[in-house]
Amino acid sequence: MALRLVQVNIKALDSAAVGSFWGRALGWSVHSPGVTTYAGPGGGLVWPEPVGVGIDVVPVPEPKGTAKNRMHLDLATTSAAHQAELVARLQALGATPVDVGQGEVPWTVLADPEGNEFCVLEPREIYRDTGPIAAVVVDCDDPRAMARFWGEATDWVPHEVADDHASLRSATGDGPYLEFLRTPGPRTGPDRVHLDLLPRPGDDKAAEVARLRALGATDLDVGQGDVPWTCLVDPEGHEFCVLGPS
Repeated sequence: MALRLVQVNIKALDSAAVGSFWGRALGWSVHSPGVTTYAGPGGGLVWPEPVGVGIDVVPVPEPKGTAKNRMHLDLATTSAAHQAELVARLQALGATPVDVGQGEVPWTVLADPEGNEFCVLEPREIYRDTGPIAAVVVDCDDPRAMARFWGEATDWVPHEVADDHASLRSATGDGPYLEFLRTPGPRTGPDRVHLDLLPRPGDDKAAEVARLRALGATDLDVGQGDVPWTCLVDPEGHEFCVLGPS
């Protein structure tokens, strides 16, 4: 059994505006099938995407706080000129430069219109075939432990595992990497960005949730009430959801 990582979930005051930003930023189609706004690489509304991951923006009443998100996106580029062009285009769409203590680095740190941080990377060979999202990056205390948990939770396989950094990618070799960076520090509030997982066709959602609990996940009550998805946190407290059948 293995769950599929199907989307990155972003909370926003104006989910339509933030969803539109990410769709235009990535060159993806944007759809509002319900209360959320979904951006995906297909021309029409296809959910879940056959490969890769989408972005689902969910409306919430609270604005983002001042603390840096513990999860962010890294965007891929193919050349120095492409990186410069993409940064300029994103700023024209409403992104703003932010300082998260990065110092002098070859990538550019920006925030979307509601302050969610992301990076525009310099060209890197490893990300040549990921599509516009190079990686989903998670700050954590123990990258080895996080890679072990998430590798067992999903079908994603390790590409690099070290004390300060670990990376996974789908067993099919499609879409972005899932990366864990050693960034010790206290949790400062609810996660603004999290991952959504989906059982494979024919797999039992309750059994998958029980398996995750056995791996070290714990239940999370965010006031969701009676919903078809299950809210959990991983062993370091990163929120995620196991979705029900579409």
